[in-house]
Amino acid sequence: MAVPKGKVSKARRNSRRANWKLSMPGIVACPQCKTMKLAHRVCKKCGYYDGKQVIKIEEEKQA
Repeated sequence: MAVPKGKVSKARRNSRRANWKLSMPGIVACPQCKTMKLAHRVCKKCGYYDGKQVIKIEEEKQA
């Protein structure tokens, strides 16, 4: 059975766990309405994806 050679200190353990970073999500401009959206997803403002309308978005009324 595998047994650790010695106790790993809290500082060594915590510094090993601390070395990772979040990456920024891919944000691109929508080719239809030019608003910023997540890449490879339907635009929330106009409903287009890959040049085709996938979702029908209703216009908000100005009150």
